[in-house]
Amino acid sequence: MKKTIAVDMDNVIVDIEANWINWYAEAFGVTVTKEAMHGIPEDQAFPDPLAARSLLYKPGFFRNAPVMPGAQEAIIKLQENYEVYIVSAAMEFPNSLPEKYDWLAEHFPSITWRNIIFCGDKSVINTDYLIDDHLKNLDFHKGKPILFTAGHNRGIDKHTRVNSWEEVLELLTSELV
Repeated sequence: MKKTIAVDMDNVIVDIEANWINWYAEAFGVTVTKEAMHGIPEDQAFPDPLAARSLLYKPGFFRNAPVMPGAQEAIIKLQENYEVYIVSAAMEFPNSLPEKYDWLAEHFPSITWRNIIFCGDKSVINTDYLIDDHLKNLDFHKGKPILFTAGHNRGIDKHTRVNSWEEVLELLTSELV
């Protein structure tokens, strides 16, 4: 039986930071850098955090976000030896449910509907590994938590950290030995 991996979407396989920056610049004419997001909650990097947060509720925000570099190839490679699930706490933004589902179908067709979990609280996820960018999800994971680097979690020394999908592959390939 294969070991299981739960993979978060936002800031792990989806470049939500880049998408948010682009949407904010388009809506308000102000460009924020990814570096401005380092060490603070994502919305606090924008001049108007409430306006920035409102973008998360706009149709198309989640559907049109870019894929994280290396994520597609890494997921296919991981599926050779692991049962891979995509897990997103999408309930906070209910309009994101169909958009995230359609986004996954386009960019990760090897992930079937049986391996997609949209939930509100990831503490119910019981996989061998969880790859996520938020401590609120990793701290309560029953398996091995893996912190995927995002602007908001820089400087945190908790859990095993990976900075790229190349590092994810290295780590999980070494776990097979």
